[in-house]
Amino acid sequence: MKALMFGWEFPPHILGGLGTASYGLTKGMAVQKDMQITFVIPKPHGDEDTSFLRIIGANSVPIVWRDISYEYAMERTSNADEYFRFRSGIRYDFTRIGVNDIGCVEFSGIYPPNLFEEIYNYEAVASVLAHSLEFDIIHSHDWLTYPAGIFAKNISGRPLVIHVHATDYDRSRGRVNPEVYRIEKQGMDSADHIITVSNLTRKTVIEKYNISPDKVTTVHNAVMPLACADKLHKKPRKDKIVTFLGRITMQKGPEYFVEVASTVLQKTKGVRFVMAGSGDKMDEMIRLAAHKGIADRFHFTGFLKGDDVYDMLAQSDVYMMPSVSEPFGISPLEAMQCGTPTIISKQSGCAEILHHAIKTDYWDIQTMADYIHAIVKYPAMYEALHRNGLKEVDTIRWEYAGQKVRAIYDRLLGD
Repeated sequence: MKALMFGWEFPPHILGGLGTASYGLTKGMAVQKDMQITFVIPKPHGDEDTSFLRIIGANSVPIVWRDISYEYAMERTSNADEYFRFRSGIRYDFTRIGVNDIGCVEFSGIYPPNLFEEIYNYEAVASVLAHSLEFDIIHSHDWLTYPAGIFAKNISGRPLVIHVHATDYDRSRGRVNPEVYRIEKQGMDSADHIITVSNLTRKTVIEKYNISPDKVTTVHNAVMPLACADKLHKKPRKDKIVTFLGRITMQKGPEYFVEVASTVLQKTKGVRFVMAGSGDKMDEMIRLAAHKGIADRFHFTGFLKGDDVYDMLAQSDVYMMPSVSEPFGISPLEAMQCGTPTIISKQSGCAEILHHAIKTDYWDIQTMADYIHAIVKYPAMYEALHRNGLKEVDTIRWEYAGQKVRAIYDRLLGD
């Protein structure tokens, strides 16, 4: 089984949960001996783990013909043979697109201001790959790659699966961008099947995008085994730490975390709050913490990655995710892997599968504050959540999610 997957980010260079989920799912699927995955991203950095899949950088695929020598291709590319194989797959006139001297697009590898331009340039790359590669099925991860998946399907005639990691209803709290919605809707209509990361997201796809329920299957996300577990030890300290870790954006409900911190600190001594991450609401949260008079007990770390994420979670006594609309939310699973008691909003997809995390409504400031007080002041409660959380999260594996995705592939291909 050969799958051509289109994605936007891949560890270790990630900006959110999309890259983490893409890595986990592909690694979970790769244990199936006949599964061959080609994963396309706009701009690889060269340090990605390619031991279980093939990664193609869209920035190394020519979309405009350039008459260059083999020697020059060797100087300008990492694989000259692959470059010429892709060049032979150019079938359309993309001269309107700005390219470099070997006919490739210089993708940013992030989410730039000209994001829509990059999405449609990525779509052009997909057409070349569809003419150049052999594959049985196409799998597009999130809305940025739906146009690429549709183009590849139209060229190859192969089935298209789209993976909805989030919708614009989640990201915008209902203030949907019409162009994003159009791309999402077109992807859902064109797909042969749709995978959603939670029943919460499945409901949104069915109701907000008018998609038949028969076409949509939930495959919950999972978590990778924690390689650095032996290195994680909580350092002795006087104060307890409560942590928010993620993008500091409207979707994640950071203002509720600040409000909870203010409420807790009114009656509970010896607690510090940490907001780890970055985002467009960070400056607003700094001002809000100052306005609440809690700046001396509230800390901003900036964006964390790699082992720093797990060290922060391991040093925390409570992890809190007050998301307003969270399609899944992998970070609570990562916190539980570190043995950290976790509070999550009922409006998150991971709440559907976690039984040993505390669940509240994102807006219920007092209840969240009461739970934090109980966890940091009563060792028995901390220990029960610590122990049961570790045991539960050990059963939530990407291999199982990969088996469900493979079953969808097999149904579509009639195997």
